Amino acid sequence: MTTGLNLAEAERVVYTALAEDLGDPPRDVTSEATIPGGQVDTAELVARAPGVVAGLPVAAQVFAATSGGTATFDQRIAEGARVARGDVLAVVTGPTRSLLTAERTALNLLCRMSGVATHTRRWADALADTKATVLDTRKTTPGLRELEKYAVRVGGGTNKRMGLYDVAMIKDNHKLAAGSITAAYRLVRATFPDVAVQVEITTVAEAREAVEADASFLLCDNMTPDQLREVVAAVGDRAELEATGNLTLETVEAYGATGVDYLSVGALTHSSPILDIAMDLRPR
Repeated sequence: MTTGLNLAEAERVVYTALAEDLGDPPRDVTSEATIPGGQVDTAELVARAPGVVAGLPVAAQVFAATSGGTATFDQRIAEGARVARGDVLAVVTGPTRSLLTAERTALNLLCRMSGVATHTRRWADALADTKATVLDTRKTTPGLRELEKYAVRVGGGTNKRMGLYDVAMIKDNHKLAAGSITAAYRLVRATFPDVAVQVEITTVAEAREAVEADASFLLCDNMTPDQLREVVAAVGDRAELEATGNLTLETVEAYGATGVDYLSVGALTHSSPILDIAMDLRPR
């Protein structure tokens, strides 16, 4: 599964990460001192824990960059696949110096993306018997948004908005500044008629006001399951509903059963632990 991965953005991240690791002028002092320039070896990328894999094409870009395109990258596991401890994810062959120079950058990105995918899969699985879908948020690592949101998709989640430019979200401060939900919604619609608009609400009364203003996507902030059921009953099919705030894997089924369409979870990207993956050189 590589569909949807922005390869150009991945390349930008790869070269930025390598530059930060190699310095100026770029060098790996340990590998240059201990390994002959012509030595070639094979290494395996191995899962050290069970999880869901995302980011192997990005890791391949790292090895290509450090080897001048001479390394071969044999991907053994599909993106989005569940893996067990000890599974070989990919086999890479190339100049030994370039493999070791690439190792940490490749693993940093691969472990991070696989961690996001693994965490997202837990939420998606927990919602499997409901109509709700898990969404991500803008709470991403600066500079890694494209890759982290790709990992969410690989893990079975759905991306919400990519940034401030593609969806207008009317939140509390916008409502206060404009005077009301209705006024804020109409201002956004008049200024950006082709942009999707979502309205944050905290009460059933606000939900009614929003749909009466023609809003078709409501963000229900910090509501209990009982409150969400009230909103679902009041709004009906006039708008899509998203729940957010105070959501955990322990409570996800209760929230998913309320009838909302989405649950948005900032933790998918701001709090996912990495998936432990290592690179092992094969014995010579």
